[in-house]
Amino acid sequence: MTRSLLFITGTRADFGKLEPLAAAARDAGFAVSFFVTGMHMLDRYGRTKLEVARFPGADVFEFLNQRIGDPQDVILAKTVLGFSDFIAEHRPDLAIVHGDRIEALACALVCATNYVRSAHVEGGEVSGTIDEVFRHCNSKLATHHFVSSPEAARRVMALGEPAASIHAIGSPELDFHARPSGVTLAEVQAHYGIPWEDYGIAVFHPVTSEADTMGAQAQALFGALEASGRRFVIVAPNNDPGSEAIFQVIGSLPKDRFRLIPSMRFAHFSELMKNAACMVGNSSAGVREAPFLGIPSLDVGSRQTNRSNAPSITVAAAGDRGAILTFLADHWGRAHPRHSAFGEGLAADRFVAVLRDPAFWDRGLQKRFSDLD
Repeated sequence: MTRSLLFITGTRADFGKLEPLAAAARDAGFAVSFFVTGMHMLDRYGRTKLEVARFPGADVFEFLNQRIGDPQDVILAKTVLGFSDFIAEHRPDLAIVHGDRIEALACALVCATNYVRSAHVEGGEVSGTIDEVFRHCNSKLATHHFVSSPEAARRVMALGEPAASIHAIGSPELDFHARPSGVTLAEVQAHYGIPWEDYGIAVFHPVTSEADTMGAQAQALFGALEASGRRFVIVAPNNDPGSEAIFQVIGSLPKDRFRLIPSMRFAHFSELMKNAACMVGNSSAGVREAPFLGIPSLDVGSRQTNRSNAPSITVAAAGDRGAILTFLADHWGRAHPRHSAFGEGLAADRFVAVLRDPAFWDRGLQKRFSDLD
């Protein structure tokens, strides 16, 4: 019997993490499909559903779950309704959600209430914002867990999940970064209109609990980047509350030193990162991929609090202009040793090895709290 795997993706970021797992599972003989929703469906963010559609050998199902400006609870409700209808007709053997986004929470909830086997990727991590709450909720709803590190595994066990359901495989996106991207920097520059050889990458997402101050934070951060005289490729923020204020600040930056890109193909983003002088902002890429690639990163604000302790990471508040300028002066272009706390680029192989174990499929769907010894 061929097992069917459904990967739920709502953003360019989580697709980059799920794609290596899906490719390895497909190549191992599993039937793979994608439920595509969230930011993927919005023109403003580059209609990245097209990137998912390029994945060979998989069925792709699309669902528009939001309009620009919808609050999180409305998006949650819409996604629950849409995914519930989908599950009524397409019942996979395993549904895979990632991380902490509202779409993942909605789909994990639908799977739990319909007794559909589900797996949560990269649970057990801390970040200090509402995202962490969503992430822990997804872990409690899921029947299986693929985590990035032994520390994350211990946190999932602290939530009452049995050790036998938790598998430390590393962060899947590192599989991609560990190998050649398949494109050259010149091709990336030509495709996205990036005219500089010496550049940093800036990604600054809204923090939902700080939505009222995101404009001021963005003004302070990008004001410091402008004052530094450096050049930056900016990847657009996600669509959480507060993003409009960030977009307004970005739109006022000088075009000769700041290049805004709504979204990038993962191979192109990987190559861009590998050649960047540094990374600045509050994306998980700055605390996970950047240390793996040995790139210095400045983690700004509260969004990734306590996520990583890699020595290549510097922490600063958005309003601390002195710390930001000092980082850019002292760390620009400085290479660091590879940091492998989140894996060595072998997550997909480990994922498939778990799926091939009959014990994985024999676990019951009725969950019980497992006390720590």
